[in-house]
Amino acid sequence: MYGIRSALSSRATLPVLLFAGFLLSFAIPAYGLLDLYVQLIIIYIGINIILALSLNIVNGYMGEFSVGHAGFMSIGAYVSAVLTVKVFPYDQAFLFFPAAIIAGGIAAAVLGLVVAIPSFKTRGDYLAIVTLAFSMIIKSVFDNIDYVGGARGFTGMDRLTTLPMTYFWTVLSIWVMRNFIYSKFGRGMLAIREEEIAAEMMTVDTRRVKALAFVISSFFAGIAGALLAHMLQFINPRMFDIIKSTDILIMVYLGGIGSITGSIIGATLFTVLIEVLRPLEMWRMVLMPLLLVVLMIYRPLGIMGLRELKLFIPGHDGACLRDKPDKKGIQDAS
Repeated sequence: MYGIRSALSSRATLPVLLFAGFLLSFAIPAYGLLDLYVQLIIIYIGINIILALSLNIVNGYMGEFSVGHAGFMSIGAYVSAVLTVKVFPYDQAFLFFPAAIIAGGIAAAVLGLVVAIPSFKTRGDYLAIVTLAFSMIIKSVFDNIDYVGGARGFTGMDRLTTLPMTYFWTVLSIWVMRNFIYSKFGRGMLAIREEEIAAEMMTVDTRRVKALAFVISSFFAGIAGALLAHMLQFINPRMFDIIKSTDILIMVYLGGIGSITGSIIGATLFTVLIEVLRPLEMWRMVLMPLLLVVLMIYRPLGIMGLRELKLFIPGHDGACLRDKPDKKGIQDAS
C-alpha cells in the first residue's frame, strides 16, 4: 500500500498520468465510455478546479479576502462569447475558440489589475467589500447592455467546451499557477500572508506581488468563465452573482487554503455533492453552507490546508521544506 501511495505522489509518474488523462479525454466521448451526464459533470469539475485554485491564490496563499470572483468569471464569459458569436467567422468558431478564451482571460486580468489597486491600502473585511462592490457593478453593467442581451442573457454560442478542451485548459492552468506559487512572487505572497509590514522590511515589493496575484487570479477566472459559457451555450448576469462567488469560496475553504491539492479536492467534492444532493432541491443549498460551517469549526484550514502532495511541488522546493513527507507523500507547504 505504501508503494502505491509513493508511486502516485511521485513526480516521476506525472507525465504518465497526464498522458493517460489526455488519451482518456478523447476516448471517453469518442467511444461513449461514460454517460453524457457524467461527462458533463467531469467538465464542471475541471472548470471548478480552475476557479478554486485561482481564488486560492488571493485568499489562501496571499491571505486576502476576495468575494467577487464571479465578476471576473463573467468578464471572461461575455468577452469570449461575443468574440465567437459576433466577431470571429461563425463556421470557424472552433478554430478561434482558444483565442477567444485567452481574450476573455486578458479582459478579466485587466479588471483584476484595477481591483488590485485598492488592495494596496485595504485588507480583510474592507477588501471583501471592495471586491463585492466590483462584482455587483459588473453584473449591473451587463444587465444594461443590450448588445450582449441585457438581463435576458446572451446566446448563440456553439458547444465548443469539450472534454479534451477542458482537460487541456485545466492542466495548463494548474501548471501555470503552480509555477507562479513557487516563484519568488509566490514566496512574496506567503510573506504578505504572514505579516505584510515585515515583508516590506525584508524588501518584498508588496504592491507588485499583490498586483500580480490579482491579475493571475482574475485571468484564470476569466478562462473558467469562457469555458462555462461555451459549455452551457447561454449566459446571463444572474449566473455570476454573490451566490456564485460564495460557491467558489466554499470550494476553496473545503479543500484547504494555500494548497493546490486542496483546491482540486474541494472543487471535485463540491461539484459531486451538489449533483448527489440534487434530489433534495433547495435543501442542498442549505446543506452545503452547513457543511462549510462544520468544517470551519473542526478543521479551520480545510481538508488539505497548508499541505501539498509531492506531485505538485517542484523538486528544488521539495528539498527545502521544513518537514519530511509522511507516508502518504504529503508535505507541509506553508
